[in-house]
Amino acid sequence: MTEFRRGYGAAPWHLLLLLGCFALTGWIALRLSGEPTAGRMLLWFLGAVIVHDLLLFPVYALVDRTLRAVMGRPDRRSALNHVRVPALASGLLLLVYLPGILGLGGDTYTAATGLIPQPLLARWLAVSAAIFAVSAIVYARRWARLGRSG
Repeated sequence: MTEFRRGYGAAPWHLLLLLGCFALTGWIALRLSGEPTAGRMLLWFLGAVIVHDLLLFPVYALVDRTLRAVMGRPDRRSALNHVRVPALASGLLLLVYLPGILGLGGDTYTAATGLIPQPLLARWLAVSAAIFAVSAIVYARRWARLGRSG
């Protein structure tokens, strides 16, 4: 077992999980290959990969480095993860609801849900504020608990 770990670099369950993920991805690709819109889906996927790798990743890596530099050396009371997690959640929500926030596909949204997309921006802002507020409360409680015990 130790030799396997040394040669592979991880535990055997990691390899099994990775093979399962590849099998699932292959099955999904085979299912989608017969779809008439498979070419458009592939184009959207490749576009998303390119936009992420060439634009978004450098931006949020730079923001993370800046946050780490501003906050100094992380210790047990580091607030970095209490900024990262809500920022990630807020960013993902923005990505999901951006077409509605920008007013794109309003007719489709209304037909599917019976609602109008205009309040999506205010709702996204409210949910993001709530996520950051909950994270700040959790951080404050941890800070207070560590202050009493340390």
